[in-house]
Amino acid sequence: MTSLSQVLSTERTFIGNFGASKKKVLQTLAERISPSLGDVQEHALFDQLIARERLGSTGIGSGVAVPHCRLEGIDKPIAALVKLDTPIDFEAIDHKPVDLIFVLIVPLDATDEHLQLLANVVERVNNSATLSQIRSCQTVESLFSTFVG
Repeated sequence: MTSLSQVLSTERTFIGNFGASKKKVLQTLAERISPSLGDVQEHALFDQLIARERLGSTGIGSGVAVPHCRLEGIDKPIAALVKLDTPIDFEAIDHKPVDLIFVLIVPLDATDEHLQLLANVVERVNNSATLSQIRSCQTVESLFSTFVG
């Protein structure tokens, strides 16, 4: 089974301001992630993330969102993690603003692996002590290592 540390890297772990809206944050994420996806264009990734959000918000509560999509042209799952300086409205199920975003992009044919990785993320952020540790991280390196456990 693929672990979080295999799909996430410090190069795709960010702390900062990514925009004031869900759409802008997803657009900034697509800009930052697409260079590590080979031939995949930034707009193709953004379109898939937005299409998934239209089905229902990936804001899972407790200030956490897990936007995800399947993408043509990649051969293995890839992830990014963002700790926002300023929480944004992500239309989360608990109506709370989001400050932690874990993005998962998987190949078109990934099924079980995709669901298992999402379950791992949800499990990590459902623990309030872990969530508190993640939020207290001040550097990309500490954010990455705390998140992947």
